[in-house]
Amino acid sequence: MSATPVVLSTQGITKRFPGVLANDRIDLELHHGQVLGLLGENGAGKSTLMNMIYGLYSPDEGEIRVNGEIVNIKDPNDAIKLGIGMVHQHFQLVPVLTVTENIMLGTESVRGPFLDRRSARKRIVQISEQYGLKVNPDARVQDLPVGVQQRVEIIKALYREAKILILDEPTAVLTPQETEGLFEVMASLLERGVSIIFITHKLKEALRICDHIVVLRDGKIAGTADPKTATQATLASMMVGREVLLQVEKPPAQPTDAVLAVRDLTVHDDRDLPALKDVSFDVFGGEILGVAGVQGNGQTELVEAIAGLREVVGGQIVMDGTDITSYTPRQVTETGVSHVPENRQKNGMVANFSIVDNMRLQSYYKRPFARGIVADEQAVNRHAQELVEAYDVRTPGIFVSMQALSGGNQQKAVVAREFSRPSRLLIVAQPTRGVDVGSIEFIHKQIVKMRDAGTAVLLVSTELDEILSLADRVAVMYAGEIIDILTAEQANRERIGLLMAGVRDS
Repeated sequence: MSATPVVLSTQGITKRFPGVLANDRIDLELHHGQVLGLLGENGAGKSTLMNMIYGLYSPDEGEIRVNGEIVNIKDPNDAIKLGIGMVHQHFQLVPVLTVTENIMLGTESVRGPFLDRRSARKRIVQISEQYGLKVNPDARVQDLPVGVQQRVEIIKALYREAKILILDEPTAVLTPQETEGLFEVMASLLERGVSIIFITHKLKEALRICDHIVVLRDGKIAGTADPKTATQATLASMMVGREVLLQVEKPPAQPTDAVLAVRDLTVHDDRDLPALKDVSFDVFGGEILGVAGVQGNGQTELVEAIAGLREVVGGQIVMDGTDITSYTPRQVTETGVSHVPENRQKNGMVANFSIVDNMRLQSYYKRPFARGIVADEQAVNRHAQELVEAYDVRTPGIFVSMQALSGGNQQKAVVAREFSRPSRLLIVAQPTRGVDVGSIEFIHKQIVKMRDAGTAVLLVSTELDEILSLADRVAVMYAGEIIDILTAEQANRERIGLLMAGVRDS
């Protein structure tokens, strides 16, 4: 352990919710200039612990010390005054406001009766340049890529003079390039005396970026690890309490007829600019076609077009011989398509609905959930309970709202619903985003199981390891085009990496 001073510590921190012991006597130390990794399954208690440090919850027992002094953090304002900042997994930004306005929010400086945007903007530019956080202070947040929005959140914490920074799943929604940019920013923060708590599910990242690792399981500390000597396998087993298969085992694919045929597909993005240009491919029953590429090269628009969520400008989408190019999302579902969207909160769930009601979305009017116009609540409840148990959705009960779940448990609930529906085609976009290692193993096995049952699977992922592990063929997208389709035998990290950068095979 580092010999540098302890800037933050918890002793015996305990937190209970009805029916749940979320944190059980947690002892933790963060040293000056250190990256402390916090690992654990969804529902292990990581976010609860951090929310107490940030003042969103109050501990039932135990104490928190900052720079050796016992503190009483009643709300985030207390945490901010103590130099603690937190970047949440789901950003706390107002989309229609500018970067400057978002960062000022809650700490507004004024000149007479007016907001002093000029002074705030000047300070934001200084922080941006000092820490290598390139961002346009006048841009509206809704127009910024996810990686830049995250920079805004970090600047917001530094604007409030944070010396302890909590990053909750900071790479869950980032591309590999954005992740590298974040790591560079973290190195700059450490050089300037900021200490960081880094919550993640990604074991490679924890081993690479952290100075010390603490693993939570079932609300308790399951163990600690030195990144210099630990491995992904040892961390995974510590998190889950058993050996975890990091590489899914699957027999060779037995493809049948084409279930999905996409021909010369042209689609525009939200700015009405071309996002897909004459894209053509097939997905066969009994195979997994993986789509690889840096985020923003047309994958999102491709999935939305197939799922009926985006208008098609040109070309055809054919499902089992039927042209579904102009179908609505419900009509697409009726043809036997299941869809796990990349943005679960926007397109995969209704946040203020219960788990039960989310589990019957798109099927509520069918048997066994309804008989004519009458809902069969017993069948609905039984189905939801079965899925919660099968997919290990950590929740006090099935009538809890989806917004009360952690991001990883929301994802597991969406995956459970879509995977349980009889499907000819399964579209999975970023299926394991924000999900713990044990659940990743389970979801991967279910994808292979559906493939082996004859379902055609279209897998879109920015996780290259996920593509290489699961895909029977790999389509690589660049600048709105599929520039090559490789067999599993042809696909390797180097070749796919070059194609993702737009370098075609000679």
